[in-house]
Amino acid sequence: MSLRSFRNAGHVPTLVSAFLYFDVSFMVWVIFGPLGPFIGEAFHLSATQKGFLTALPLLGGSFFRPILGWSTERFGGRRTGLAGMALTLIPLILAWKFAASFGGFLALGLLLGIAGASFAAALPLASAWYPPEHQGLAMGIAGAGNSGTLLATLFAPRLAQALGWRNVFAIAAIPIIIVWLIFFFLAKDAPGERRVKKWSDYASVLKIGDTAWFCFLYSLTFGGFSGFASYLSIFFHDQYHLTKIQSGDFTTCVVLFGSFLRPVGGMLADRIGGYRMLLLLFAIAIVSVGMVATLPPATVALGFLAICMAMLGMGNGSIFQLVPQRFPDRVGIMTGLVGAAGGFGGFLLPSLMGTLKDRTGTFSTGFLVIAGLFLCGLTALILLREVWRKTWPADAAERAGLSLGASLTEPAYVAE
Repeated sequence: MSLRSFRNAGHVPTLVSAFLYFDVSFMVWVIFGPLGPFIGEAFHLSATQKGFLTALPLLGGSFFRPILGWSTERFGGRRTGLAGMALTLIPLILAWKFAASFGGFLALGLLLGIAGASFAAALPLASAWYPPEHQGLAMGIAGAGNSGTLLATLFAPRLAQALGWRNVFAIAAIPIIIVWLIFFFLAKDAPGERRVKKWSDYASVLKIGDTAWFCFLYSLTFGGFSGFASYLSIFFHDQYHLTKIQSGDFTTCVVLFGSFLRPVGGMLADRIGGYRMLLLLFAIAIVSVGMVATLPPATVALGFLAICMAMLGMGNGSIFQLVPQRFPDRVGIMTGLVGAAGGFGGFLLPSLMGTLKDRTGTFSTGFLVIAGLFLCGLTALILLREVWRKTWPADAAERAGLSLGASLTEPAYVAE
């Protein structure tokens, strides 16, 4: 695969539009995280309450993703994306002017899930333009919109400190409006007839065991990434007593690695196979999280979390290199289902971290549990290799990197 062939294979303006749509949507989706110390202070929240508050937008994303996935198939990714961004403005305005209690912000957290559901429209919109051998890079670039977390963690605490945390929600609406205009003029649905899936089509996919495995693996990689991105500002603030701005800056450094390495993960997965990539990435993530569980000095924890987030970011790109290989004609359905599972995993992580902190008095327990979950993912991959190699089409298994005796440096697939 060459970059020239990649540029000639699809529609770059649509790919850029999908990236920007996901980017600003992700910024809004996780905004409760960097504002968590401010909101927690304003409403005198416990660790459990702060964890639940930052987790609810991720749960909302799981709820709305199948809906936007269905809308993408019926009306197209372009129309769905435009509607999604318009609806995202509603919770921002309500948070800015009207919400006045912890319960009110919990309700708004669910509505912010509309922004997280952008995944179900942005990725199929980009994916439809590219052939199987370029899916990893295309999906990685579109999915790198999770870099919107950087905008939230870097600027939200500073704006909240200077202008008041409520006004941050109004300011966040500005890039949403700008990207809506860009998306309107540049994004296009891929040519060809769009077949609308029935609920029976979804049911048939759910009966396939590999659907559950992809959902489980993505709940670990994307769930880990989004959950950490939402919660780490609170962790750094409460554990190391950093200022709210310093906590946001530390989180920004961590998220930086996961966001911009996602396309790298997709590109490498195109070359050596998503399966082989995931084996390596999970192994490193387990060690990294395990080291954070020892609660080392803040800068050391920062380094290990950055490594972990890099692995999770590349893991997201690797999984979506595998999905089109196994389900080439059901990418839209699978994007919605797998994306929903990722959002649910993201919901569980902050909730788990906050609850265990209150129950055990330390963040260490939560990190140990998460390391154990990553170990479960690695074990599942090892056990699935022979099953997938025998049941997948030969060319798909080759692109996925399931060939026996292959090394991590050998290309899994070479495009003609």
